Amino acid sequence: QFFWKNFQMQLNILKHIITLKNSKKEFSVITDTKTSKTYIFFVNEPLDNDLKSFEVQIMQLYNSRKDGMIKNTDLFIKHYHRPIKVVIVGAVHISQFFVEIAKSLNLDIYIIDPRGYFASEKRFPNVKIINLWPQEAFQHCPLDEKTALIALTHDPKIDDPAIQEALNKKCFYIGALGSKKTHENRCKRLTENGFKADDIKKIFGPIGIKFGGRSAPEIALSIIFQLMTEIYKK
Repeated sequence: QFFWKNFQMQLNILKHIITLKNSKKEFSVITDTKTSKTYIFFVNEPLDNDLKSFEVQIMQLYNSRKDGMIKNTDLFIKHYHRPIKVVIVGAVHISQFFVEIAKSLNLDIYIIDPRGYFASEKRFPNVKIINLWPQEAFQHCPLDEKTALIALTHDPKIDDPAIQEALNKKCFYIGALGSKKTHENRCKRLTENGFKADDIKKIFGPIGIKFGGRSAPEIALSIIFQLMTEIYKK
């Protein structure tokens, strides 16, 4: 009787987890490895009484997106986060390599470029493409604090409006392609448009971790390294 009741309870929890995943909810599953008892954790919802003394550790692991044992406990935590939304402005070669390298990562990638001959399904298969100028594109692909914005066109008419929107929406990662001089000029234009120095400093420009690579795939890789570092800082 006890075995059957416990089995039924675990089955119900499993069904609940599947339902949550299918509805794209963000949550964590915490399992007591000693008793097999399972808890479902949601941010901004009360913790089970059994877990309240571990709230700080649970939040730290949740924010770091890292699965594993909670230190000095028998509790194992597994996270189910929605894919990180990455909006790339500019359907350039770097974007192609970025998409190719990042395909096994938990990223939801959008390509924005009004130039249809660049932003095509042939060049970007299985990627969401929006052939509009940024101001119009963001009506279909809104930015927020959980979005990363990557500007790669090297054209201020396209990149600047996108970066301005990303700053206004407080995107957690904003990166822009270009030399130091190009970025200095970009910062001057942002200042002229009313943006404060503290906000402008949040832009990674020139974009990417500096390891000496200059080819398109190397730059794409350096951007992914930098982006993933910021994701795990969140």
